Amino acid sequence: MVTDWSLEQDLEFALSLADLADAISLDRFRAQDLEVSLKADRTQVTDADTAVEASIRESISTNRPGDSIYGEEYGTVGESSRQWILDPIDGTANFVRGVPVWSTLIALAIDGHPRLGIVSAPALGRRWWAGEGLGAKTRDIDGGERPIRVSKVADLENASIAMSGLDRFEAAGQLESFLRLTRGAWRSRDYSDAWGYMLVAEGAVDVAGEFNLQPYDMAALFPIVSEAGGKLTSMKGEEGPWHGSTLATNGLLHDQVLAYFND
Repeated sequence: MVTDWSLEQDLEFALSLADLADAISLDRFRAQDLEVSLKADRTQVTDADTAVEASIRESISTNRPGDSIYGEEYGTVGESSRQWILDPIDGTANFVRGVPVWSTLIALAIDGHPRLGIVSAPALGRRWWAGEGLGAKTRDIDGGERPIRVSKVADLENASIAMSGLDRFEAAGQLESFLRLTRGAWRSRDYSDAWGYMLVAEGAVDVAGEFNLQPYDMAALFPIVSEAGGKLTSMKGEEGPWHGSTLATNGLLHDQVLAYFND
């Protein structure tokens, strides 16, 4: 049995997991019999969330036996240094309302460091992926694939920013910092969930960020933004998806934006 996979092999496998997830989630999107319930934290969960994660877990257990898994719906299994981090449907509230901005997030972290990431948004006809040292790519709505790079905007006054969740900034005591930042930028929009970060990775947006996140909300984003030439940290500048917040930029703007939230 093979137990030592290259990152290229892991990425190929992860893309097959995304294909599996897309088939399940698209079939349930806007379904009239979609089952929706509330979890203990009062967030929504659907039968699509649980079905996607269960199917991905089954494939990982079969094809990467011994790897550990950390997912939003079923928690953590295993103690391997190779850990698959899953958000079966990032943007469940959008999914429930019929808004097409949602995605499946798949990451592989080794020793706590995300080495590959996939963001698959089938209702938008888009997908983004990257492996450490392998570059970042996207698949467009026409099916074509292309490498992606962040923008070269170096001045905040010329930057387009995508900060999500005004209520989250307020809860974090950062509402005034958020408002100062948006006033100093050229343009401010909330593209929702993972999409804003992918727009940073492909150079359409220059800054994205939010508070009150879990590792499965963030892990897949790190390799993609980084391999596209950008930078992603917590709002305090910490590395990795373990600190409850994210700030993604094209790199040139990172210190400028961090200063707003760490004055």
